[in-house]
Amino acid sequence: MSTERQFDLVLFGGTGFVGTLTAEYLAGAAPDGLRIALAGRSRDKLERLRATLPERAQGWGIVVADATEPRALAESARVVVTTVGPYARYGMPLVEACARAGTHYADLTGEVLFVRAAIDRCDALARESGARLVHSCGYDSIPSDLGLLLLREAAGADLTDVTAVATLRGGFSGGTLASLLGHVEAVAGDADARRIAGRPHSLSPDPTAEPTPRQPRDTSPPRREPDGGWTAPFVMAPYNTRIVRRSNALTGWSYGRGLRYAERMAAGRGIGGAATAVGITGGLGALVGAAALRPTRALLERVLPAPGTGPDERARARGFFRHAFTGTTEDGRTVTARVAGPGDPGYAATAVMLGESALCLALDGAGLPDRAGSLTPATAIGHALVDRLRAAGHTYEAG
Repeated sequence: MSTERQFDLVLFGGTGFVGTLTAEYLAGAAPDGLRIALAGRSRDKLERLRATLPERAQGWGIVVADATEPRALAESARVVVTTVGPYARYGMPLVEACARAGTHYADLTGEVLFVRAAIDRCDALARESGARLVHSCGYDSIPSDLGLLLLREAAGADLTDVTAVATLRGGFSGGTLASLLGHVEAVAGDADARRIAGRPHSLSPDPTAEPTPRQPRDTSPPRREPDGGWTAPFVMAPYNTRIVRRSNALTGWSYGRGLRYAERMAAGRGIGGAATAVGITGGLGALVGAAALRPTRALLERVLPAPGTGPDERARARGFFRHAFTGTTEDGRTVTARVAGPGDPGYAATAVMLGESALCLALDGAGLPDRAGSLTPATAIGHALVDRLRAAGHTYEAG
């Protein structure tokens, strides 16, 4: 990749809600001398955003760009990170432009169909140009992806069955909900899309070559776990599990050729926990069912948070996430890992994860895995990102 670029790092979509939080984070975390720019459709909005940032960000560049014509944007930077979603609607031109230009790329997508299409269209281009295309650099799916990386290394042996149980406080962003509604709409009217989305290895380099075609269900009913707590289906499991399986496949099934991976959501203990688990399960089913029908989907779009909106600073600060991983090895041992962080997962914590992912790509090239193409956080930036997130106050531990 050519280093003769105007900027080291460009944030596309900075005037959106999560984009603004990411800009604020970078303004505090980026080292002096890093050439950063804000990009979007409106120069006035970008300049107003820059004016609200700390003094050290007042020299950041401004790039006027549209999601439909991003070639100049991609060619201006060494790294582009984007918060502009839903990605199935707006994302493909930029990821393809970065693949062609040899520009490292990161996003926040949690959309299986988009990532599958981006792999098919851009992976070979990026491997040829040297670009790292890193999808899902927020709460989708960094805790899951890096958690499995650390769990396998702590185990020192191939993993067989792993379950991650998520505990969190916080809301889902308007952008995440818009992506969910768009995904449900796409699969409701397209049998091929349903087949791709429903395949456990839908993001693998070659799904037909996977050694473990059977995987745990993403939507299994409420259940009582061995520790006495109740769990329910986790809304992000149908995406996170596929990212983890892609990481396993991209590394030659280094986590284990027999790996079976599942994610659940903690619901509490006793009768209250059981009732909460039932409520979560029913609520998710009702949401997906309503999103699949045009009249009720239109109603949801009116009442759910809109893209570009989110909770206030106090609410974001009260949030948190914790993921507890429990796995078994081929030699019968039990291994555990824990990933956690402060702040609303979909907003405050995601801004930290995306910001540090961007800084990894811009600054840590010598310490990154020697890979290019359509990648995951674990396979593209791995331990460098673990170290950065630990320094930023997140927990990553195993053993």
